[in-house]
Amino acid sequence: MTIWGYARVSSESQDYERQVEALRTAGAEKVLAEKMSGARADRPQLAKLMALLKAGDVVLVTKIDRLGRSTQDLLNLIGDMRKVGANFKSLGDEMLDTTSANGELIFTILAAIATYERRLIEARTGEGRKRAMANGKRFERRPKLTAHQQAEAINRRAAGETLADIAKSYAVDVSTISRLKGGQQCALP
Repeated sequence: MTIWGYARVSSESQDYERQVEALRTAGAEKVLAEKMSGARADRPQLAKLMALLKAGDVVLVTKIDRLGRSTQDLLNLIGDMRKVGANFKSLGDEMLDTTSANGELIFTILAAIATYERRLIEARTGEGRKRAMANGKRFERRPKLTAHQQAEAINRRAAGETLADIAKSYAVDVSTISRLKGGQQCALP
């Protein structure tokens, strides 16, 4: 069992040393730290930490916002920790401690609320889409080429130019050019 610490600050001008010190004081044996926005999903030190976690390990942070910026992001990260059998503890947010029964309860309630919120959003989005479709709105992918570009590409193709050369000149995939028929770009499913 390893007690891991994770420290993060949002910008290069900030210093994470106070966080590292607090994590070590709280028992963190190893601390990974980085200077990067919490909104970014590609945080290398966090990814390294998640890859190193084993059953029985504990991840410590000084405050919950050091781990993630959104509730869903936090729940996903903590859920991933739990999948490998690791626990999570926030020093500044005592209720968020999955090593205790109370913390486990709070985590379960937060996960249920996040699921409920996602379903409400999906329902509202679905209702909005149905209303829009009833009012004549069509949900199609926008063509990658304008009508003029499509006609030009068809003429170039008829003149014998290769699909690859035509596609490259418009910065599109060859399949986009191959689907052109009679001046119309075929919609994708």
